[in-house]
Amino acid sequence: MTTAASLDTTAVTAEPGGRIEVPLQIRNSGSTVEEYRFEVVGPAAAWATVEPTSLSLYPDSTGTAVLALSPPRSSEVPAGDVPFGVRVVPASAPDTTVVPEGVVTVLPFASITGELVPRGFDGAWRGRTDVAVDNHGNTPITVQLAAQGDSSRVRLGLSRETVELLPGAAELSRLTLRPTRRLWRGTPVVHPFQVVVTPAGELPHEAVSLDGTYQQNAILPRWLPRALMAAVAAAVALAVLWFALLRPVVRSAAKEESKKQVAAAMSPSPGASGGGGASAGAGGSGKGQDAAGGGSPSPGASAGSTAGSTGGGTGGTGGGGAGGSGGGAAGDPRSAQVEVKDSAGGDPTAGTVFRVPKDQVLDLTDLVVQNPQGDSGTVVIAAEDRTLLRLALQNFRDQDYHFVTPIAVPAGGRITMTVTCAKVGQPVGAPKPGQCEESVLVGGTLRSVPSASPSAA
Repeated sequence: MTTAASLDTTAVTAEPGGRIEVPLQIRNSGSTVEEYRFEVVGPAAAWATVEPTSLSLYPDSTGTAVLALSPPRSSEVPAGDVPFGVRVVPASAPDTTVVPEGVVTVLPFASITGELVPRGFDGAWRGRTDVAVDNHGNTPITVQLAAQGDSSRVRLGLSRETVELLPGAAELSRLTLRPTRRLWRGTPVVHPFQVVVTPAGELPHEAVSLDGTYQQNAILPRWLPRALMAAVAAAVALAVLWFALLRPVVRSAAKEESKKQVAAAMSPSPGASGGGGASAGAGGSGKGQDAAGGGSPSPGASAGSTAGSTGGGTGGTGGGGAGGSGGGAAGDPRSAQVEVKDSAGGDPTAGTVFRVPKDQVLDLTDLVVQNPQGDSGTVVIAAEDRTLLRLALQNFRDQDYHFVTPIAVPAGGRITMTVTCAKVGQPVGAPKPGQCEESVLVGGTLRSVPSASPSAA
């Protein structure tokens, strides 16, 4: 072997971020001039150099090169022993390479940083942020976390107060802040706080302070009172619109539709209309005869006038009229209406709606009861001693009944309405009346009953 190489020292100590030099001695034992190249091998090769990079030596001479070790101040180079070697390669005989070896001890150092993510945050009931701690040193380290703030205004809590960090690692700890007093409405309140990160151990390092702010918002948003006022105003406007405009129109339309339905139900068929006309003509002829001869009115006319006077209202007739003579044909349609007024708290008031003529029967098929004022009390519709309907006035304004099977009212029978007023109602848009006022409309058909023969009598 014609090449020999050695390090002045094989064990050195290096400070991260510093530089240390180790002399390298090379001897050429050959008989010719030789050029030597240097290569650093091992984990330290990334941060080690040889100066000069090559060296020429005469035969039987010695030269010196310098090995420079510069470990970076980074977590990528862990603290501890790092082996290395320097390969000395002769240009003329590469197979006679010499590799002197050594060990460099990289000293430990501590470097930590911290951050609040986010630094400023808000919330009505509580606020949260993450405390991020990074270890930029080359050795494991343990840190202590402490949160500081105005304890009378806000309470602070950390999910982890002790954090262990490997070189180059980062860890999180959740910080929760809760205000001691609730802020229901008003201007937000800002609570400043601080988190102190203190390294534990013998390595020298200053504590890291992290400043942050928590904004406590009001629980009730600022727009809520205005929204509530707008909602109340809208509700009042809708109520006024309903009671002042829409409700009277709806009630009027309902009444008109009810009257149309009753009129349609009571209108005679084309065959019945011809019979009714003949009956009406006969009745008119009879009345003319009575007027010409000065005779007394017919029983039908007497019954009609009685119905109008007893009820205190108006009596209506259909076809030939409720007060027509009893000579109408079978199935002759009839209708009558009466209005009854009664004072609140007094005795019941009755009114006669219709009196059935002699030798005829009324087949009652329709009843329409109206309470336009919204009175309270009771109304009873009866035929002779038979109660047909008993209604509470406060339960309806307009009520109609149509009977599939007609109710037969015998000759001479009366249909009456009795009103008991408990409280007078208040019509919309009109002054309060002094009495309850109800009305009923009845409809049906009159049919003749054969009179008994003298022998039977």
